[in-house]
Amino acid sequence: MNGSDLTVEDVPRDENLATVEIALLSVIFVSATILNSGLLLLLWTQRKQASRMRVFVMHLCLADLVVAFFQVCPQLIWDATDRFIGPDMLCRLVKYLQLLGMFSSTYMIVAMTIDRYQAICNPMVKFRRGRAQLYLPVCFAWGFSVLGSLPQVFIFSRIEVAPGVFDCWGSFLQPWGLKAYVTWITLAIFILPIVTIVFCQVRICRAIQANLYHKTRQEGREGAALPVGLLAHRASSVVGMSKARIKTAKMTVVVVFSYIICWGPFFTVQLWSAWDTSAPIETATFVILMLLASLNSCANPCIYLLFSGQMPKKVVAVLCRRPGVMDSSRDESTVVTQFTL
Repeated sequence: MNGSDLTVEDVPRDENLATVEIALLSVIFVSATILNSGLLLLLWTQRKQASRMRVFVMHLCLADLVVAFFQVCPQLIWDATDRFIGPDMLCRLVKYLQLLGMFSSTYMIVAMTIDRYQAICNPMVKFRRGRAQLYLPVCFAWGFSVLGSLPQVFIFSRIEVAPGVFDCWGSFLQPWGLKAYVTWITLAIFILPIVTIVFCQVRICRAIQANLYHKTRQEGREGAALPVGLLAHRASSVVGMSKARIKTAKMTVVVVFSYIICWGPFFTVQLWSAWDTSAPIETATFVILMLLASLNSCANPCIYLLFSGQMPKKVVAVLCRRPGVMDSSRDESTVVTQFTL
């Protein structure tokens, strides 16, 4: 969605604001492409060590690349040309893929969070390691995104916005069509996912806290009857586990916080524009807030890399083809655990 989704009135654009939009979108596109491609390439080189979390991260990178190439890039070209250049079918396809990127990136985070919730809060549930079970949440996220984006094909088309001037616009039933559309998108892509994620994260944090508390007490009771050397070893193992889980808990909080920061203003502006006919849609503040939502696709790989320990060095090694840097005495599963929840 962009500013032009909200009205069919042909309004001359501010060329200075358009220049800012083009520059900002260019930076977002290049950053999201490099970061997600680098992380995806690294994970692909380690595909034989498949784990549930690595699969989620790979598909989140793919979803963010969909955002970069099919949401940010078309909007960048659109702003550069001022009008949508292409046939009606291309208009519908572009609008469909733009929403698909939003859906898939969001629901991959939801699927990943629910998977971790099941693993931590319901440890007695047996997680089968078969490929079908491993990819089931991923397939659900992609499937729901594909279906949820279908209305775009019927809402948007290439229409005449002025005598002899055509553009890619949405057609809505008056007077409630636009309000219903924007409200539905906000509920499906922002509010419901946020409620689900926050619920799972709160339960995860409580489960980790309770688990660490009980384990510490158990180690203390058992340690009273153990030799000093063995007691020290057990104590250090408890401390190590605590630090690792606290680190992953912090990372997931940052992921959710980043998502809210990036997408919150976007959906606020969209709702305001849909429900208030006097909203200043064409102002710089409105336009920039809507564009900054795509920064989430840049933030996701950065968050994983920052919490991964040695992962930033390995991404550089993969991109620069320096296999010597890839060697590490650390177990790869430990690194993955530290930058995922």
